[in-house]
Amino acid sequence: MIELPSYLNKISRVAVDEEVKDSPLALRLKQGLPQIPWEILSSGEELENKDKESSLVYLKSYKGNFLRFCPGTKFYRCCGYRIIHIGENCPLNCSYCILKAYFQDGVQKVWANQEDLWRELEQEFFSHPEKLYRTGTGEFTDSLALEPLTGYSQDLIAFLGRFPNVCLELKSKIVDLSWIDKVRRTDRVLPAWSLNAPEIVRYEERDTAGLEDRLKGARECAQLGFRVCLHFDPIIRFPGWKQGYAQVVDMIFDYLRPKDICYFSLGSFRCMPELKRYIAANWPESRYIYDEYIVGLDGKLRLFRTLRVEQFRFITDRLRSHGLGKQIYFCMESDEVWSAVLGYCPADLGGLSNHLLNQAFEDVSAKKVFRV
Repeated sequence: MIELPSYLNKISRVAVDEEVKDSPLALRLKQGLPQIPWEILSSGEELENKDKESSLVYLKSYKGNFLRFCPGTKFYRCCGYRIIHIGENCPLNCSYCILKAYFQDGVQKVWANQEDLWRELEQEFFSHPEKLYRTGTGEFTDSLALEPLTGYSQDLIAFLGRFPNVCLELKSKIVDLSWIDKVRRTDRVLPAWSLNAPEIVRYEERDTAGLEDRLKGARECAQLGFRVCLHFDPIIRFPGWKQGYAQVVDMIFDYLRPKDICYFSLGSFRCMPELKRYIAANWPESRYIYDEYIVGLDGKLRLFRTLRVEQFRFITDRLRSHGLGKQIYFCMESDEVWSAVLGYCPADLGGLSNHLLNQAFEDVSAKKVFRV
């Protein structure tokens, strides 16, 4: 039996759709969790989770589209990347996680019908070899949190190695580099870590890797020839936030050079109203939810613009002092915020989606291509 990280030892039950019970992914979980009870669901049978267990893993035969656009909104600038949808929910425990509002059943779902996934991706990527695709798996789940059990990223990297027009970002708060041996081209995989101020990592991100461990993982990837992506999202206001974010920015450049970083996103804490209620009930010591929020154009609670701009200016100035430039972008902000902080807006870069494609596909960015 493989040795699992502590957060995976909390798994107490596995459910699996009958049609994927003998899939390679299901067999891997059987091997990794030999003592855990399994429940086989017959065709059409619905999973019952009355206790809303976060310790339940559900291997599902997924019937929807695996390749999706990022669910942005027309009111703010979205990065426009394509999601490779491999599952839903996250076994890590961050107070601010928006997935708790999206997926309120608490079930960690994994799409086990990988042959259907390969078929859909192959049809799309082979049909449009002239297009560049910047993809990622870290939108509806952590890209690597279940990797010790599923090997999903290893499978995906091995499959995508056939498509030089596809770049894959693996976004995580843990450090698992078991997928590296499957990589054919280091310029087509972007290891990515979500970072935050030390106080936020310590008190709001339970079950995640420590800040230094994430940066050590990023450095190891850079030394092997990868460019990494980093994300401050969500940026949170707390007493001493300037010192906290200054500390983590300075730490980054103890481990990485500016040229090691493909892009760096900044996003202010924002949430649907129901998430605020969840945090208040389950994380009563978390005070950041009582800051000065308004309801944004997308219906989410957001800090007043002046407060967001203050934080963005402080952090971007610190990043720029270390040599970062056009790698910096904002996640789901308006042109007004871009201009107030950076002095330009995405249109000046040719559009945010195209700009990030140029960053990701640095070797072909000078060529004339169709972008999606």
